[in-house]
Amino acid sequence: MNLTYFDLSFPLEELEYFLLILTRVSMFIFAAPFFGRAEVPQRVKACFALALSFLLYESITPHVYVQYITILDYSIIVLKEAVTGLLIGLAANWTMQIAAFAGQIVDTNIGFSMAAQIDPTTQMNVTVTGQMYQYTFTLIFLVTGLYRELIVWLAESFDLIGLGRTVFDMQEMYNTFLGFMADYVMLGFRIGLPLFCVTLLTNGLLGIMAKVSPQMNMFAVGMQIKALIGLVILALTVNLLPDAAELIRTQMKTIIVSFIQAMGGTA
Repeated sequence: MNLTYFDLSFPLEELEYFLLILTRVSMFIFAAPFFGRAEVPQRVKACFALALSFLLYESITPHVYVQYITILDYSIIVLKEAVTGLLIGLAANWTMQIAAFAGQIVDTNIGFSMAAQIDPTTQMNVTVTGQMYQYTFTLIFLVTGLYRELIVWLAESFDLIGLGRTVFDMQEMYNTFLGFMADYVMLGFRIGLPLFCVTLLTNGLLGIMAKVSPQMNMFAVGMQIKALIGLVILALTVNLLPDAAELIRTQMKTIIVSFIQAMGGTA
């Protein structure tokens, strides 16, 4: 009777190589939008990270093994891969928060900022319009396939930053973060600019009316007028949200590429 035996042995270097890929992918999924949201079950995240790591393990060729002497050296390499995946995921997640910032600007002008609440998915204090913007942009990004682009950017990071070859340029990362914060504020104001301009004109008209008829309580009347005008402007500017989503997508790609360059990659 002939018995067939399967040889399941593999070199230890291959296991170490796969674990490094799994570390970067897992930290990316933990921090990235869509995949790292609180409502996604932890088991789903773990299974997706394992499956994606296996696909990347098979697609990355050739396998260049990391060189180390002690366990401490390998631990440092693992920590570098974790920070690399975490920064790429956080860069995408920070960009998604532009929607919440734009909504906060809008709600501050129309008087809805007092209705802020905790978003259970991000554990952040979000206003009503900010939450609406976040869900609207998330839906637009899901329809347009941004989640696939995130996976592609993560896969390309392995070509630009080899495993165990991450070198953190702190000055470049600092400049990238400062530039992103400037763009963060600029994009937030650009999204809320139509309503900001209208409410500015409304406040000017209310100031004139307060001078003309001082007996009228402009504070009580102004809150209702600004809320009504704000809702009307939000309804009229809905068709501009896809263009705003494209701005956020472009900014997301820019900061991810900048972080990869700061960690030793090339554009």
